[in-house]
Amino acid sequence: MMRLFPVLLIALMLWGCGGKDITSSGNVSTTTGWAYNDPENGGFEVNTAAEQETGPGLTLIEGGTFTMGKTQDDVLYDWNNMPRRVTISSFYMDITEVRNVDYREYINWLSRVFGMNNPQVVQAAKPDTLVWRDPMAYNEPFVDYYYRHPSFNEYPVVGVNWLQAQDYCIWRTDRVNEMILVDMGHIELSTDQQDERNFNTEAYIYGLYTPNIINPQPSLNPNTESRLISIEDGILLPKYRLPTEAEWEYAALGLVGNTVDELLWERRTYPWNGHNLRNDNPREMGKMQANFVRGNGDYMGMAGSLNDGGSVTVPVRSYWPNDYGLYCMAGNVNEWVQDVYRPMSSQDVSAFRPFRGNQFDQLSIDANGNPMIDSLGRVEREPITEADVEGRLNYRKSDYRNYMDGDKESVFEAGERSQDVYNGSGSMYVNTETERMSMMSDQTRVYKGGSWKDRAYWLSPGERRYMIETEATADLGFRCAMTRVGTPTGF
Repeated sequence: MMRLFPVLLIALMLWGCGGKDITSSGNVSTTTGWAYNDPENGGFEVNTAAEQETGPGLTLIEGGTFTMGKTQDDVLYDWNNMPRRVTISSFYMDITEVRNVDYREYINWLSRVFGMNNPQVVQAAKPDTLVWRDPMAYNEPFVDYYYRHPSFNEYPVVGVNWLQAQDYCIWRTDRVNEMILVDMGHIELSTDQQDERNFNTEAYIYGLYTPNIINPQPSLNPNTESRLISIEDGILLPKYRLPTEAEWEYAALGLVGNTVDELLWERRTYPWNGHNLRNDNPREMGKMQANFVRGNGDYMGMAGSLNDGGSVTVPVRSYWPNDYGLYCMAGNVNEWVQDVYRPMSSQDVSAFRPFRGNQFDQLSIDANGNPMIDSLGRVEREPITEADVEGRLNYRKSDYRNYMDGDKESVFEAGERSQDVYNGSGSMYVNTETERMSMMSDQTRVYKGGSWKDRAYWLSPGERRYMIETEATADLGFRCAMTRVGTPTGF
């Protein structure tokens, strides 16, 4: 009998573990015990194995902590990017800058959809080719050929302002998600979309635009035979967008190649190791690492030995990628980022996913509570009102672009919010009519990276400059990013 006791004990343990496995499996709710994906239990659908796919043109940037800010002498004495430790979540980023051929594909789609009835939409999206003009130089050939000629297909698009880059990201999101649904056989690819009747990801999700459905998505809800693809399915990708300044700087440095067991063995000035601008690999010894101005009047080097291979820009896959596989994160063209510029952002923004430019809008709904679409087929949004955030501690308004930046509105608000905490009048902030005002507007955006027109100083990822979001130049382009959802490593 004593010999049988251990056997019985083990059997009871195994039986108990078996019962636990049933209730904790991915197919049964641990809250109610009801089975997922079972029409007999109400048909609550759960995709328990979804992992985000990598979108076209992107690569995964595994996040982590790093010291953001300047790594060289501040020769301009701007002091606008003081070093500080921050953490960046994993995200995706374009391997290259957006090319001329990419942007022409965008304009072609706009012309086909909006060109007949809304030509102003197409016109507003076109890059400004006149950015190449110089009063004292013969740059007219670039005006005529740089954007259009196939010889420049692989070159970065320029003459695009920040607002145009934002619209491109929206368009790209919709085209990628539309093709995902086409490839899975859910919808038919339609080339006769016109005006507001075009595929927009949000409009599709909210049922405001229904494409020609070939294979309806079966619904496990006993009351419905089929349904549209939803976010919960994990099939549609998140939005393409501009990277934040912190994301861009983190990706450009590519410190993933310089870490061992959470220790950084060499901090970088540029997207490569060392302080030199030439390649030190024996096979590529002496070749330039980026496209920039070497010295006064030297944009490309001597004939027979061109130092950077281009008089202006160069193809987007020129030189060597950094440790994240990203090309031209220094030189070639500067790149727009998402942030609003403030000189003291380094002292104001959060240490986790730092960003200045926080705006959050809600859906615009009609009298029946249904979302609405605008003339471009996009879901309309509107700022959050005070009534919408009443009682919330984490979000008091929609627009935080100028929050805590030194202007009167920010200081007053900060003082008011601090009263309960400090049990005073908010005197830790200056609440007077003489309070200094910020000299930067909410339409001033950051750009980074250096370009074919810049000296080496601007190639360091820690350097930052700014421009009004409606302006464009011949040395400024962009690349897209995308949020990573789920595991940070993609495993």
